[in-house]
Amino acid sequence: MIELRTPEEIEQMRPAGRFVAEVLTALEEKAAVGVNLLELDELAHKMIRDRGAESCYIDYHPSFGASPFGKVLCTSVNDAVLHGLPHDYVLQDGDLLSVDFAASVNGWVSDSALSLIVGTERPEDRHLIEITQNALEAGIAQAVVGNKMGDISNAIGAVATVAGLKINTDFGGHGVGRTMHGEPHVPNKGRPNRGFPLREGLVIAIEPWFLHTTDKLVTDADGWTLRSADGSRGAHQEHTVAITADGPIILTARD
Repeated sequence: MIELRTPEEIEQMRPAGRFVAEVLTALEEKAAVGVNLLELDELAHKMIRDRGAESCYIDYHPSFGASPFGKVLCTSVNDAVLHGLPHDYVLQDGDLLSVDFAASVNGWVSDSALSLIVGTERPEDRHLIEITQNALEAGIAQAVVGNKMGDISNAIGAVATVAGLKINTDFGGHGVGRTMHGEPHVPNKGRPNRGFPLREGLVIAIEPWFLHTTDKLVTDADGWTLRSADGSRGAHQEHTVAITADGPIILTARD
């Protein structure tokens, strides 16, 4: 069921958005050569406890997950792009790290992700991150009353297509509210003026993710981490966005 939020409810969602943004900012500052992925997860876990928030991940067990997730972050490194289960891995110079985080504050959820380069960057990785960020911004620009979901999806997909990237539509954005994942689905490829009409009060996570040279994924033995089928690297960006009469509000905007 697709739910629309009142202006008052959108205001109530702002603290969750700010908290998720604060955690991602802290993680971006913490990520460096020699830092263990488990240290990043523990930092996020501490911030959740200190804030009195709730993790959306730790007990999460959808049909595609092998078991309850058990951590509070997704940390995907290099050829991993989604659902990376934090494990005993020390970040190396040149790693491309994607971090996805969702939490509930006062019963309202926000969800956001970013990609960054640890230490020395490779130009092709920087370019991929920029493409993904541009696609996110293009999608958000279409999140206005009167458009349709296909307008968001088409804007995202057009950025990737111009860059010569293939697009996987198995995983994409989604509705956000009292829970992390709800309707509607927000694909990263679509046709303009098609799909669900965008209405005032709709709150969605818009999340483009792309791989350098493939749109095919394989699942790690941990039952969660999704990697490119050909070993190429991936990038992921995401914001929780409220559609209002005055335009899109990025609830998870980072200063």
